[in-house]
Amino acid sequence: MSISDYTETEGLPAGDRKPYKPWSYDSANAKLSVPRLAAGQERWFAAALSDQKGKAPSRLGVFAEQHKRWELVSVVDLDGQTLPNIALDQDGYATAVDANGNKQLAADAELLRTGVLDNFATGGVNSGTKVFSPTKASKQQIEVHDKTGTRYGKQGTTVFAGAANQYKDAYALKTTDGGALILFSHTHSQTDAVAHSGLQINPGNDDRAWLHGVPRTSIKYTFVCNDAATVPAKAAPSRLIGYTCARTDASGPPVASWSDRA
Repeated sequence: MSISDYTETEGLPAGDRKPYKPWSYDSANAKLSVPRLAAGQERWFAAALSDQKGKAPSRLGVFAEQHKRWELVSVVDLDGQTLPNIALDQDGYATAVDANGNKQLAADAELLRTGVLDNFATGGVNSGTKVFSPTKASKQQIEVHDKTGTRYGKQGTTVFAGAANQYKDAYALKTTDGGALILFSHTHSQTDAVAHSGLQINPGNDDRAWLHGVPRTSIKYTFVCNDAATVPAKAAPSRLIGYTCARTDASGPPVASWSDRA
C-alpha cells in the first residue's frame, strides 16, 4: 500500500474501509535487467514483475539502493504492453544510458515528461501527440483530459496543469534496436471549480482524508505518477507503454456557509 492509499483509507469510517490486499509478485518469474555501473554510480536495476506464475509481466519496477538498503522507487502498470528487448553485454549485464540530455535518443526524460503533462493539460494538442505515437497508455491520459474536463458541463470547470515535481530521478536502459527504455515520474494537478456562486462541489468518500466531507467552491487535486516509455534512436515519436498515478493531496476553499461556521 502506498502512502497515498494509506491516507485515503484512513480518511474513511472503519465500516467503509476495504480489506487491504497487498500486491505480491512471483520472484522466481521476475525478469531482471541489471546494468553494469561504474564505481560511485547509483546502484539500481529494473524488474519486470508478474503477480501470477507463468503469466506475462504486469508491472515494471525500479529498485535502487538508498540509505544502504534496496528500495522499490518506481512501479508502472503495463496493461498488457510488451516490454522491449534490453541490450545485454557478454556477461548478461544490461546497458544503462543517460535518461536526461542524451543526444543519441529521439527524446529524453524531460521531453517525455513534457509530453505526458500535455496529454493531461490539453489532450495532447501542443506536444503530447507529437512526442508520443498512439498507445493504450497515451490514449488513456488524453481520455482523462477529455472526459474529466467536460463532466460538469456548464456548472463547473476542470483544468489540468503540471505541478512541482520532487521526484526527478529517471532511469534508462539501452534496447536492442538502439533506442532506450526510460522510466520517469511526473506530478500534475487537477483543479475543479464551480462556474458561479451558489454552486458547490461535494467531495466524495475517497476525498474525505483531505477534504473531510466539507463542500467546496473549488478543489485542487495533486497526483504523483510513474511513467515508462520506449524511445527510438532516430527522430521519431516515442511510445508510452504504461503509467501509474496516485492522488497525494486535495484542498480548496469551503463554501461560504461552512466558512461562517468555522
